[in-house]
Amino acid sequence: MTSPTRHDRRTLIGTVTSVKTEKTITVEVVRTFKHAKYGKYLRRRKRYLAHDEERKAQVGDQVEIASTRPLSKRKRWRLVTVLSKASLAGVEVVDLAAQVMAEITGKADEGKPGEEGAR
Repeated sequence: MTSPTRHDRRTLIGTVTSVKTEKTITVEVVRTFKHAKYGKYLRRRKRYLAHDEERKAQVGDQVEIASTRPLSKRKRWRLVTVLSKASLAGVEVVDLAAQVMAEITGKADEGKPGEEGAR
């Protein structure tokens, strides 16, 4: 008798769109298919929540995810590998419009409590 093996799991490849939650990433998978009647090629996207235990993935990375048992209400996928890193990984995004307005008006950011200029 052969030893029992783990079943093959369904895998998908997509792009990480969010890493804001604890040990969870949002992966967007795009699929292209031909319309049955009209023959036009259509593109559809779907977002999946995937478990990232080691927090390896960043926004913009291409990742492979595999189906697994339910981990939460919406999370039924887990991160297998990071296929390619994003070109802007680790780069801080600066709000240029806010900086220009601050220079024009001569005021600091007033929306953040605890800083100077906050009321």
